[in-house]
Amino acid sequence: MTEERDRLVAAAQDCCRSAHAPYSGFHVGAAIRSVAGETYTGTNVENAAYPLGNCAEASAIAAGVTAEGARFRIAETAVWAVDRDRRALAFSPCGGCRQRIREFAVDGKVSVHFPWQGGTLRTVVIDELLPYAFELPSSRSGR
Repeated sequence: MTEERDRLVAAAQDCCRSAHAPYSGFHVGAAIRSVAGETYTGTNVENAAYPLGNCAEASAIAAGVTAEGARFRIAETAVWAVDRDRRALAFSPCGGCRQRIREFAVDGKVSVHFPWQGGTLRTVVIDELLPYAFELPSSRSGR
């Protein structure tokens, strides 16, 4: 499992180099492994009508849905961020992206990997990041 995690983190690191972040300087890349075994990446895209840009996680999820359609489900996620000087930043997905990940997760035990203090990699399950996720009653029957 560590090898898969490392590949996912490397894909997220790679992807953050493509970020379009002229305003914040916060370059984020995300990589998602789907239940089907495919990897989808995305990066953040800012625009002048801030905050109407896209988060990296949302971009990666959109790529997964585009490729797999309604059956797309997340098995594992990695995100990475660097500043303008390409230094890794300690951070976790924003609240909106936590909700997005949870809605497409197989279950609440899906791992989310992200950089943390001291250059370490932190891994938690999505239900730790979002313990009381919003869920529509109709979405429970769809899984």
